[in-house]
Amino acid sequence: MDWDKLRIFHAVADAGSLTHAGDALHLSQSAVSRQIRSLEESLDTTLFHRHARGLILTEQGELLFDATVAMAKRIDAATARIRDSEEEVFGELRVTTTFGFGSLWLAPRLPKLYEEYPDLNIDLMLEERVLDLPMREADVAIRMKEPSQADLVRKRLMSVRMRLYASPDYLNSKGIPASMADLSAHRLICQNTRSAQVGAGMMLVKELLTHNIRSTLTVNNYFGVLQGVIAGLGIGVLPDYIIEDFPQVVRVLPDVESIEVPVFLAYPEELRASKRIAAFRDFVQEEIIMHRKRRRAMGAD
Repeated sequence: MDWDKLRIFHAVADAGSLTHAGDALHLSQSAVSRQIRSLEESLDTTLFHRHARGLILTEQGELLFDATVAMAKRIDAATARIRDSEEEVFGELRVTTTFGFGSLWLAPRLPKLYEEYPDLNIDLMLEERVLDLPMREADVAIRMKEPSQADLVRKRLMSVRMRLYASPDYLNSKGIPASMADLSAHRLICQNTRSAQVGAGMMLVKELLTHNIRSTLTVNNYFGVLQGVIAGLGIGVLPDYIIEDFPQVVRVLPDVESIEVPVFLAYPEELRASKRIAAFRDFVQEEIIMHRKRRRAMGAD
């Protein structure tokens, strides 16, 4: 099969337009159209439904597009390995992690990494969905459970527990609960149990809600929960790593916490020699060592 035609097909399918694909490929619309027609003839099938508003893939086109997406990701992986043969750390590194860990712990520490590697470009993808690392949806992941995908290098970084926190102003105004039963007189700020989140956090919230909680504020990520706590809206369920960077909140009911949540760093086996990966991995591990030392000094564990 003609690789150039596949490249043009991929661009058209991705853009949904002959004109936009031509602009991206520096080809005329007519040249792109000819290549698509030629590819359809060679496959004896129709790849696009043609509408006034653009192009829509047929079922056969969807199958071919899935294949070209996979090809593009493999080429990206090969390109990354070639570039990583250089001595310097530079270029794009796609990092995926949860919204809470990425926004509350990782992002505030990235200035140190950029200071050491100013030519590194990090694409930080924050979402609860587990991206497919072998298919190069991301280069490296930090996740709140051990990855199950094959062909990954994985390392356990730390453990997290979900605990209860509130602002001093809120506690001065509403009082400090002495037991779980006392939570009925307070507003609980947490993630909705139907939202994507760490299972340990969901189980803790479900347990708390059995104590006749009359008022709640639910947010679909821990950053929003933290903002509600800082604003004095109530008592929040938050991961324990926030206490170092947000000393203005205090722990409530010290005996109440979730089960332990393991935090893993993972990346594809084929990127084991990547200098970008190594630089990021070493940076995160060093930051976690310092994080543990500061937490011990604070008596936060």
